[in-house]
Amino acid sequence: MIQNERDCRHEHVLDVARQMLTAARTAPKGKGIDVIEAALVTGEDIKKLSEKMVAMVEEHGMKFFLRDADNILQAECVIIIGTREQTQGLNCGFPTCAGRPEGVPCALNTVDVGIAVGSACAMAADLRVDTRVMFSAGLAAQRLDWLKGCKTVFAIPVSASSKNPFFDRKPKEDK
Repeated sequence: MIQNERDCRHEHVLDVARQMLTAARTAPKGKGIDVIEAALVTGEDIKKLSEKMVAMVEEHGMKFFLRDADNILQAECVIIIGTREQTQGLNCGFPTCAGRPEGVPCALNTVDVGIAVGSACAMAADLRVDTRVMFSAGLAAQRLDWLKGCKTVFAIPVSASSKNPFFDRKPKEDK
């Protein structure tokens, strides 16, 4: 049997993405408490994510969401990684966790999601697929509530093509 790389690339990228999910899950966590949620976005759901990003430009005016919305459509899949809000019982700049102002994320939870994202991207790099960490797509996934209860979400589009589509990007204009 002869398998052309172009014919099996998509399944390979999905396999790598699943390994990225495992890397995020097994990444070190503050106090050893796992507050990470992660999921794999494929097919029509990537289009829904892109559409949500475009709609969000009206709300906040951040034009780079338009560029990123177009950019994720070039991905084979998108990994989303977030953290549930859970106090850790440590002093991270406030006298107590309860004393932290409303809307200010727990520092340990934020560090944990960063480590998980880094671990997932390291796995992707080890397996030679292209990625980019996107705040914009993560915020859209959060607004879509795809990771239930997560207050901080980042997205990682994944691709295996002859040139990384997530770099050398040009700004998009309103349509």
